[in-house]
Amino acid sequence: METGIIILAAGNSSRLGQPKQLLEFNGKTLISHVIDEAEEAKIHPIIVIIGANSDFIRQEIKDKNVQIVDNENWESGMASGINAGLSALLNYNNEIENIIISVCDQPFITSEIFTSLINTKNKSGKGIVASFYQNIMGTPVLFDKKYFGDLKTLTGDEGAKKILKLYPNDLVSVPFEKGEFDIDTQSDYLNLQNNKKQGSV
Repeated sequence: METGIIILAAGNSSRLGQPKQLLEFNGKTLISHVIDEAEEAKIHPIIVIIGANSDFIRQEIKDKNVQIVDNENWESGMASGINAGLSALLNYNNEIENIIISVCDQPFITSEIFTSLINTKNKSGKGIVASFYQNIMGTPVLFDKKYFGDLKTLTGDEGAKKILKLYPNDLVSVPFEKGEFDIDTQSDYLNLQNNKKQGSV
């Protein structure tokens, strides 16, 4: 089955004060890391949604095997990025069976997580496979094509979690160790770096 991925990287990182997409961890920027892990999992196409700080982010990933989509409506919320990504994906290949939606500020995301989402979809027959950490269902999350219409109805700050709540009987999860680590503030980033030095992450 064909599986594509939308990487949401359009936010302006207002609480951080600098583009989180370009923060470095383990020798790579966060945006490059998630792209590389998607490639490692042999997912194609890889659609990257940019918006705020687009020139800097485009420069960072210009040599990657990705399709960059500039979301001019990024300020309206996450839903606009999902919509833009889905449109680009289907224009690229309308035979796509599954879509993974990912963010760029989970530093511990791996190709194994992406592969696990796909394998679990194939084995379970469920239409939605979400990552599970700290007692929540979250990103990255895989949707069967039957949910593309639902994804297109999202507006404003609505994210994919809304769809998870609508179809609990068609939902299964995979564990994502350290999935709860994300970076919204400078203290988040400092904690990540400090924990790395102490060997606890």
